[in-house]
Amino acid sequence: MSTPPNDPISPLETPLFEATLHPHRSLSRNGLAWVMGFVGLVGLAVSIPFLILGAWPIAGFMGLDVALIYAAFRYHNATARAYEQIVLSQIELLFRSVSWRGVVREVRFNPLWTRLEKQEHPEFGIERLSLVQGRSRVEIASMLGPDERAEFAADFQEALARSRRWSA
Repeated sequence: MSTPPNDPISPLETPLFEATLHPHRSLSRNGLAWVMGFVGLVGLAVSIPFLILGAWPIAGFMGLDVALIYAAFRYHNATARAYEQIVLSQIELLFRSVSWRGVVREVRFNPLWTRLEKQEHPEFGIERLSLVQGRSRVEIASMLGPDERAEFAADFQEALARSRRWSA
């Protein structure tokens, strides 16, 4: 089967499975503003009596605590920019990982020789998923929770089996 000259994607390169995984963040910008407002008010309320008593360094340390909590939340929200992308076609499995700093790491596999390896804990479910081809091993879906990881593994395993059936 030949593809028309104006069609850049052949049927073998059409994605059978495509997923972009982002880390879960439960606190929105608005929520962060509320939490930091509350922390700031508590820090102010705790430091006022010390200021009145003349122990002014304690107020400075309370301000430092609030600033460190804010910095920790900012870092946590910055790491939400990281993502993993998995694209499976009949001829290639592409795993792309982008860190929160923008560093891109790509690994390409042959779907016929690649398997999905699961490490399960009886109590906590799937703890780790890895793509394995020969001696190459890449951990995937590390940013998902156990239930989300199990759902992703089932969907991906089905797509991987489907790509093998079509190639055979």
